[in-house]
Amino acid sequence: MLSIVLKTRRIRHCIGLMLLFGLTCMAQAQNSPASAAPEDKQALVGKVVFLELVTPDLMAAQRFYGGLLGWTFSEMSSGTVKYVEARADGQPVAALMQKELAAGAKRQPAWLNFIAVSDVDAAKAAALHRGAKLLLDSHTIPHRGRAAIFADPQGAVFAILASSSIDPADVLAAPGEWIWSSLLTRDPDAAAAFYQDVFGYEVFDLGKQGDIDHLMLSSGNFARASVNTLPSSWSKAHAHWLSYVRVENVAAAAQRAVALGGQVLVAPHMDRHGGMLAVVSDPQGAPFGLLEWSEANSKEQTK
Repeated sequence: MLSIVLKTRRIRHCIGLMLLFGLTCMAQAQNSPASAAPEDKQALVGKVVFLELVTPDLMAAQRFYGGLLGWTFSEMSSGTVKYVEARADGQPVAALMQKELAAGAKRQPAWLNFIAVSDVDAAKAAALHRGAKLLLDSHTIPHRGRAAIFADPQGAVFAILASSSIDPADVLAAPGEWIWSSLLTRDPDAAAAFYQDVFGYEVFDLGKQGDIDHLMLSSGNFARASVNTLPSSWSKAHAHWLSYVRVENVAAAAQRAVALGGQVLVAPHMDRHGGMLAVVSDPQGAPFGLLEWSEANSKEQTK
């Protein structure tokens, strides 16, 4: 395992939640070239650029996410594949695809993170060389790009995507958009080293909170994701990615999720960086996070 990079003075200076949620420190953010869509199609390698939900009940999922987050949906089905694109305030945020779970399947429906690469075949070779398992080989997604799906060496499922268009700009997510992704795993150091090798991340150690390690994955001077220890009390949980949607009020959103048939898995609480968060699941069992974050929080974190 390659050694991971520890935090430097530069990162300590910029590391408020503006950075943690995809923005550079304030002095850079206003004029950063990465905040505007690039004229070419250069990939923002290492950024989570899209999410997809595979669910056994597409109509029920649309009712839930539309009611909770205000998403609207456009039909994208092809042949026998039922597929919709979700939009928040007119901007694409996700895709939802219907697929029946196999009898006796151990895994529940889940959100799949697509991480940007410039070359799918090269990234695939790097992932397999470092112990990943190929779940779906390189393929083209219409209007999206070339992709492949893997399980990392600890079993967490993720996808890579070489987009056929411009990757989304590095700006703070609006309410209803994905704002952060976290990998929960038994061995954060080994997991961080794997993703560092595949995507070229810098890895920064944010310290421990109790028995939970906090590592940050960064590329292009932007934080991309965190790697955290699975709590010891979650003895049956497997390594997995968990992504958060920005909402205006976490407590109200969690209540609304329950009213729409979902469940609260982690009750609303203040996290270590000053944002309110909760973890919920949709009616079919797919977990995701809710995060309340404001401009005032960002300014406070950069002081």
